[in-house]
Formats: sequence, C-alpha cells, structure tokens
Amino acid sequence: MAVFGLAAAEKPVNITHDLPALEVLHQGRPVRIERHPDTENMLDPDFSLTSRPCPPYCIQPMQLAPGVETIGELEVLEYLKRAGRDVLVIDSRDGDWPARSGVIPGALNLPWQELHPAHSEAEKIADILALRFGAARHGGLWNFENARTLVFYCNGPWCGQSPTNIKQLLALGYPAHKLKWYRGGMQDWKMLGLTTVPPK
Repeated sequence: MAVFGLAAAEKPVNITHDLPALEVLHQGRPVRIERHPDTENMLDPDFSLTSRPCPPYCIQPMQLAPGVETIGELEVLEYLKRAGRDVLVIDSRDGDWPARSGVIPGALNLPWQELHPAHSEAEKIADILALRFGAARHGGLWNFENARTLVFYCNGPWCGQSPTNIKQLLALGYPAHKLKWYRGGMQDWKMLGLTTVPPK
C-alpha cells in the first residue's frame, strides 16, 4: 500500500499535462472531475464487452450529420466549464444505465424517448425545447437563435440513444452547429477513469 501511495505521489494521473482536475457544478453542488488515481483501475464490466447484437447496438459513424460536431473528452470538459445558460450537456441514456454506471458531472439525464414523437407527447417535447433548451415558439414555428448549445452522449460508439436525440432535433429545425456529439460516451469516459456521479 505504501508503494502505491509513493508511486501515485511521484506520477499523478492528470487529465492532461496541465490539467490535473476540473471542478463543475452538478445539480447545484461542486464536483471535481479527475481521473482515477489507481493505475491498476479496471473498466466496469458493462463497458468491457466488445460485441453486442447489431441491431440495435450498431457501430455509429464518426460524422453523425452534416454540421454536427463530433467531440472527445477534452472538448466535453470545455463545454462543462460553460454549462449553464448557453450550454447543456445531456445524457440520453434510458432505463437503469445511468444508475448502474453514473453520469458525467454537470450533465442532465434526459432519456432519448422524451424527445422522440413516437414515445412522447408533442407538448412535452415543446416544453423541453422551450424551458430546457431555450428555443422560442412562434405559432407553429420554432426560433432557435437563442437556444443553447447541446452536447449529447450515451453509452459509447455502439449506442444509438444520443444519435436518435440529435436526429430528432435536426428534424425539428435545431441548428446543426448548436448540436455536439460525444461519440465515445460513457464507455470512453470510464475507460479513461474519469469521474462519474449518481443520477438525480
């Protein structure tokens, strides 16, 4: 045990060379995002499977849709710094996935069905667009000029939940440049030993 403590002190497990950790707000409380300090830490079994039935667990493309930027962990951290009025990071996972594996600190869990017209009422979707995303409704039309930039993620490159949300929003006219996709999702986040928190 003393040897591990010495090794950890000599060689910290930073996020980047210059960034040991990042503090963000999650449900109004500060949370420190950092990499797990134990260099022997292992990936959760839920995210160590290499093959899942396709469909539905098919490998997603790197470019989801024209104008939608695919981002990595460092970009997610940058968006988390701006989370609040103009940025929202969204965990699109449903079922018990968020409870089993936690969520990225600062993210809102909004299961993909809540934005899908086959699973949710039109008025509920409209409320999410207006009250959470900042879009303005004028009659039957939406104005997204002051809408937030949305960063979506789900379980990983084989997960279709966040891509479904993004495609639904594009169909409603949400600007592609205001939609970001963390393709690696929870699988890559956990693979790098980054902090997660329980969902609300």
